[in-house]
Amino acid sequence: MKKSLFIIPVYCLLLLFISSCTEHQGSGKTTKIRTMVDTVGFAHLDLQMDSVLNRIERDYGIFLNNLKDSLEIKSQTSWKVAISPHDDYAYASYVYPAVLDNVKTKTVILFGVAHKARLFDLEDVLVFDSFDNWQCPYGPIQVSSWREEILEQLPEDFYTVHDSMHTVEHSLEALLPFLQARQRDLEIVPILIPYMSFEKMLEIAVPLSRAILETANKHNAVWGVDYAFLISTDCVHYGDEDWGGNNYAPYGTDTAGYNLAIGHELEIIDSCLICQIDPYKLRKFTSYTVSEEDHKIYKWPWCGRYSVPFGLLTAYYLGEFQGFDVPCGLRICYATSIDHPVLSVADLRMGTTAPSNLHHWVGYVAIGYE
Repeated sequence: MKKSLFIIPVYCLLLLFISSCTEHQGSGKTTKIRTMVDTVGFAHLDLQMDSVLNRIERDYGIFLNNLKDSLEIKSQTSWKVAISPHDDYAYASYVYPAVLDNVKTKTVILFGVAHKARLFDLEDVLVFDSFDNWQCPYGPIQVSSWREEILEQLPEDFYTVHDSMHTVEHSLEALLPFLQARQRDLEIVPILIPYMSFEKMLEIAVPLSRAILETANKHNAVWGVDYAFLISTDCVHYGDEDWGGNNYAPYGTDTAGYNLAIGHELEIIDSCLICQIDPYKLRKFTSYTVSEEDHKIYKWPWCGRYSVPFGLLTAYYLGEFQGFDVPCGLRICYATSIDHPVLSVADLRMGTTAPSNLHHWVGYVAIGYE
């Protein structure tokens, strides 16, 4: 997401952490609630979310219905895995429901971006939280007991519990209001993926997938029926302005450059992320997005350069261990922050967190896996 590339002083993060973590005392038990960090780009009140959904339906309802009909996505389709953007609702608008309408399970295991991992020296581990609930527009969302059951089965050097990282990270909270609007008893397992080499992803994804399978079997839970994976990413962050002094415009910033960048985006998506999940294709995705010399450096700036391959590797091994077919991905749509009208949200006390023009734009993809 665009805001992720700006540097926030450490003291600001500390203040944000204090204000974003609340505790409630009731019936003799203290409940830790993770409150929302971005209340500008995303809805944090029920009336805001109701209006956002109504406006997306008003402006894009016919388009979305025709799109899903053309792709033969039925209303009862329930993704095993999905990839969604996490940019401002004003910009990403219809891309959210395009994929999230068909995330129908009660339990969702979330794979998010750790945009500020460098500030906490986090790398090569899964980042879990210890909150009981996550605050959302329609009330708190419960963190599933699956989290503790999964952690009990993971080697300790493969994960950390880091509430401060979760408190300042927006990539998961963007998705939850859309899920909660249709699934009020939603339960989640939030996981952030910081800097991680592909080899380390392979090493950690295997025990994580085994832990998820054992936990699911314990609860007689069926993948795609009772639980699903949801991966958060924005696609390319493109342009030569307002990127913290970086130039992310190798094709230029005119219309021709924009079209070339879109072509490169679709090449990455269609050659690496759709059809059957495969480790070879995911390694290829990593070669597209991170430097061969240093995996911490962008080659093509997707913020989900770790969350996407890791989440899909975990899905691959889960399918293998179950003895079922590995999920197959369908590109539902691709959009950018400048290829469709901005959704009107100013009257809802919402807005945008960064500019959007040929010198500064972001790509979004919606992919569902059955």
